[in-house]
Amino acid sequence: MLCRSLVGPRSVCLALVVAGVVSASPASAQIYTWRDANGHLVLSNVRTESGAPAVTKTYAVPRAETVRATRYVAADRGWQYETLISEHARLNGVRSDLVRAVMQVESAFNPNAISPKGAMGLMQLMPATMRQYGVRNAFNPAENVRAGVAYLRDLLDRYSNNEELALAAYNAGPGAVDKHGQAVPPYRETRNYVAKINKMTESTRRVEQRPNQIYKVTQVIEGREVVLYTDKKPANP
Repeated sequence: MLCRSLVGPRSVCLALVVAGVVSASPASAQIYTWRDANGHLVLSNVRTESGAPAVTKTYAVPRAETVRATRYVAADRGWQYETLISEHARLNGVRSDLVRAVMQVESAFNPNAISPKGAMGLMQLMPATMRQYGVRNAFNPAENVRAGVAYLRDLLDRYSNNEELALAAYNAGPGAVDKHGQAVPPYRETRNYVAKINKMTESTRRVEQRPNQIYKVTQVIEGREVVLYTDKKPANP
């Protein structure tokens, strides 16, 4: 309701703030607003007495200078790595949205993330993968993304660009995929992992899967032959 009258980045920020404020509250939680002494719009799930000064501690909201909240709202850290994602996706011929989705699911864009199994950094590299791709510091975003995307590319090559198998191998290891007849292993974690990333990248994956065969057609235009290229199969090739 709060964001209906707003457009642009500010409405997005406010939507994120509302989500952060009510995340630990019942689904029916009411959002209250007021202006603080500095003129900031304050969002809270705690009601203040009518006419009483707002003394509740408030927190700055990322990318919304005039808004504050009574709960801490974490910044979206993904934008910090867009350059690295785009660069290594291009160098390895991998869709950038696939790399971004893997990074988000693996580490939530936390460069210092460590899993219980010992995977580290943005792309959650295991020690053996680090050695294979020459990573010295798994917590260095540039090294981690370089190796993670290269590893994803190698898995795509191994499974003939089958993204589901490549993702399953990224999660459970290629040995598990091969052991189950080059299919997604019947592990709940792995199947949920593949399904989650597939959902996140569904729209762009459909675009990538369009037929990419190009046909050469020669037509006579104004008495001379002109060569044209099209992705539509000619009626009389």
